[in-house]
Amino acid sequence: MRRGPLTAGEKVQFTDRKGKMITDQLMPGGSTQTEHGLILHDEVIGATEGIVVTTVHAKRDAQVNAAHPERDANKPWKSARAIGGWDYAVMRPRLADYVLSMPRGAQIMYPKDIAQVLSLGDIRRGMRVLESGAGSGAMSLHLLDAVGESGNLTTIELRPQFAHVAEANATVYFGGKPAWWDLKTGDFDSVAATLPEHWFDRIMLDMLDPWNRLEQAHRVIAPGGVLVAYVTTTTQLSRLAEALRDSGQWTEPQVSETLERTWKVQGLAVRPDHTMVGHTGFLLVSRAMADGVEPLRKRDRATKDTYTDVDAESAEARDLAELELRDISDRKLGKVIRDLDRQVAAVRSSASNGATGDAANGVGGAPDAAMPAVDAQRPDDGAGATAPDSAATLEG
Repeated sequence: MRRGPLTAGEKVQFTDRKGKMITDQLMPGGSTQTEHGLILHDEVIGATEGIVVTTVHAKRDAQVNAAHPERDANKPWKSARAIGGWDYAVMRPRLADYVLSMPRGAQIMYPKDIAQVLSLGDIRRGMRVLESGAGSGAMSLHLLDAVGESGNLTTIELRPQFAHVAEANATVYFGGKPAWWDLKTGDFDSVAATLPEHWFDRIMLDMLDPWNRLEQAHRVIAPGGVLVAYVTTTTQLSRLAEALRDSGQWTEPQVSETLERTWKVQGLAVRPDHTMVGHTGFLLVSRAMADGVEPLRKRDRATKDTYTDVDAESAEARDLAELELRDISDRKLGKVIRDLDRQVAAVRSSASNGATGDAANGVGGAPDAAMPAVDAQRPDDGAGATAPDSAATLEG
């Protein structure tokens, strides 16, 4: 936790009155290029958070495309951006802000999903956590912050380049590589095989095929430990859930998805923003059973067959008609049919009564001899008027 004056080497966040944010690393004699001039780092270093700095005039040369100056010839607004006088508030970035702005080699998890991992996974200070898939380090940073120096995070990353990016981002954020982080490179099964048995309290899997890693995951996690997996597609989700059930070593998986929508609140104009962060991924949570102990399963109803593939079944194996009715019992189906028959009968009865009433009133049947032919009394003048006697007859 950094407190006190801002120092060289740490990252700060500049925010203008429109809410535009720029995150940059403070350097002695350095500057940050904005749309409205330059922010001089020397004016920020040594100051406290919460101050406001004003941009200074930027040379026109800094705004022009050096390689292709002709592209900026007809862009007069570029010179206007060189004029200073624009205010920015200075703050240390939150971890969520830092994650969204840091250099990345792989797609990161969004803060809304990371928060759910920490909450649903019950990841707390002092715990031992195993993570697979460092990526750019977004999840690793939050795990390191959650377990703290009294805990331990072991991360397995397959690609050395991504491990390098994740380590660099963590080093910049913490001001040095965290001593409680053990970052390993290699495939999950090979590296996990070298780890102590039942040593980890929590496991976080963010990888393409987590269902293939359950054997080693169960070997290294302590009984009762929590497994959290992040997958992005429904096919991955289905395969992982079924693999957990088939293994007989994990509790019934719980699956959730988080959507995020921001709101505009300005006076009486209170409404949701036009854009939102929709689907990013699914979170699956399960807990490890003790060795040799079968998990408790909810008993499936005999009429609920959710596994049989109709196309894969032969006519000899099962009658197609039975497959079509497998999701509803005969008793329930009979009740549905009786209910619908009553509704159809009511419709027909209403239609029949309506037809009888219309016939009694001379509507819908043959013309009544006692009723004058209205059309015959209508003058053929195109005005649409009717004879007085005909109108009186109709009104009567």
